[in-house]
Amino acid sequence: MTESLEEQIRRGLSDSPRWLPSELLYDDLGSALFEAITHLPEYELTRADLRLLEGHALEVVDALGGPVDVAELGPGGGRKAKVFLGRALLRQPRIRFVGVDVSMAALAECRRNLAPLEGVEIELVRATYAAGLRQAPRTPGARRLVLFLGSNLSNFDRAGSRAFLREVRAALDPGDALLLATDLDKEPARLLPAYDDALGVTAAFDRNLLVRLNREWGADFDLRAFAHEARWNASERRIEMHLVARRATAARIPRLGLELGFAAGDTIWTESSHRFGLEEIRGWAAATGWRCERQWVDGAWPFAHSLLEAV
Repeated sequence: MTESLEEQIRRGLSDSPRWLPSELLYDDLGSALFEAITHLPEYELTRADLRLLEGHALEVVDALGGPVDVAELGPGGGRKAKVFLGRALLRQPRIRFVGVDVSMAALAECRRNLAPLEGVEIELVRATYAAGLRQAPRTPGARRLVLFLGSNLSNFDRAGSRAFLREVRAALDPGDALLLATDLDKEPARLLPAYDDALGVTAAFDRNLLVRLNREWGADFDLRAFAHEARWNASERRIEMHLVARRATAARIPRLGLELGFAAGDTIWTESSHRFGLEEIRGWAAATGWRCERQWVDGAWPFAHSLLEAV
């Protein structure tokens, strides 16, 4: 049985070191803050993603052939979907698009951004990725292309990434496809500013997790007692985001029966962002029910799109 979000929170805050599920970051405010992060000068990932879509979207559609439905997992405000669908409409006059996200605010913004695209039928599903994909309507006779863009895969550890690929494959038919974006291995000095920007938007995004605990679970965290910190974990090839206690502090979460004490320097690990290699992705695809048809790499920021076909 899948562990509930409440159970994950209780377990994570009872562990040593403490952690919280990254899903908590993406309430409506968190989703808006993350959308703002994608516009920051330090966050090169989104610009690389958009360049690849602009350069290769038609190749993706042509590789699939025939009518295609498009579903995006975690579309945010729909900026990338708008680029992809705009290109895809050059190949077919009508496209069904399904956006799957846990944030209603993000889905509403996605609809607003895609509404000007004539020929796109927009369907929105508020759900987690796999559940939403299983619920998503599809057009009879059309192949389904799932978009999983940005650095979303990087939030999973390596075992979780493979499990995600299996889960998506199980929700699709043979011949359907996944366009998977992955941030590639690079020097930590190039990565860290994207997760600790000068304007402090990422810090607000991270600390909003405590705001959500206070609002939805009745906690009493003092936000001023915690600082955002981004760390590079070389052995795991990942950036880690932590909330670090600036001083000794305490918090209660009565609804979860938790009373927490923090010494100065204690942390709550809130999110990970892993880096990958091209061969690694191809190997995982082969092991989880996919065939890697094509890979494209951005020239300015090592970032890849892999077109995986369900076999």
